[in-house]
Amino acid sequence: MKRLRIGLPPLDQLTADSQVRFAWLDRGVVVEEGTDSLAHLSKARIAMDCFLHPRDSLLTSLELPPLPAAKAAAAVACAAQALILGPVEHMQVAHGPRESDGRVQVAWVSKAGLERLFALPLKLRGVYPAPYALPVGAAALDEGYLLTRDSLQQGAVHPLGQQALDLPLVDLPLVDMAQRWSGPTPNWGLHGRLSQPASGGWGRALGYLALATAIWTLGLNLYAARQVDEGQRLKALMSQQVRQAFPELPVVLNPLQQARQQLAARQSGAATDPGQRFSSLLQLVGSNLPFMVASVDSLSFEQGRLHLELLADSRNPTAQGDWQTALTQAGFSASRDEHGWSIGPVKAGAGDE
Repeated sequence: MKRLRIGLPPLDQLTADSQVRFAWLDRGVVVEEGTDSLAHLSKARIAMDCFLHPRDSLLTSLELPPLPAAKAAAAVACAAQALILGPVEHMQVAHGPRESDGRVQVAWVSKAGLERLFALPLKLRGVYPAPYALPVGAAALDEGYLLTRDSLQQGAVHPLGQQALDLPLVDLPLVDMAQRWSGPTPNWGLHGRLSQPASGGWGRALGYLALATAIWTLGLNLYAARQVDEGQRLKALMSQQVRQAFPELPVVLNPLQQARQQLAARQSGAATDPGQRFSSLLQLVGSNLPFMVASVDSLSFEQGRLHLELLADSRNPTAQGDWQTALTQAGFSASRDEHGWSIGPVKAGAGDE
């Protein structure tokens, strides 16, 4: 797969018409190189590796102890404040991994310069300091700077005076112009935290709209599912309460409607089968007045009311619990006299004791 590499001019001079050096690589071998404008190269519509001008390639290495990734980033940012001339907030700081000797490569560049680059209609793969275009273990001269590549992660830029260009400053071999583009890129760069604006604004906007719609639809479905579950839970609770209040019902299909019908029938005295009414009332009393167990001497059922006569030594049993509320919810009331209790449907003017 062919890759395009670009050598950028100083970022403060960058425009779409800037003439830049480029190289096409195929499987790591330079197959074409030359000079062209960024506007013309952008027509290739291929992601390109951009290498900063040596003047913008600010590099150093720090010795750090083994640290988690988050703490390593904080340590690098803290150390960079002492190295950067000017507010560190205006700089994009990046660093490589910690190597076996404890050294961590650090680079920084002006955020304004990067934003100038990202504003151009280019498809970027990555942005790297100038030495990272070189093969590992090589050096090159570039416009008064000596570039060195010591390892996959480590590189350096040495400003040279004109009188020092002929001195053997490093032991690394100098490579020619074609070879200087053939090095492997590191696994970090200066493009990490800044995003390149999309050239197709409508396409990106539609993409965001589709994403927002998908998230909204997912949220709506989750909310609807929760509401359905809550509705089913409430319906089951209502059915249980209706079965407890009206045990004579063989099946509960519509809890609210059936409860209204049963209450209306009880309050109007419209009885169904007297035997059925007696058994259901007896079951209701036994469930809600357990304090009368073993205290009843006799009972009778007349005109829809259940009369319970208590044993002489149990005329005043302790009435515990919220039983009156349970009877009222079922449409009944209980009254007490000196002999026992009378339980029947609630009627206007009747009071509970």
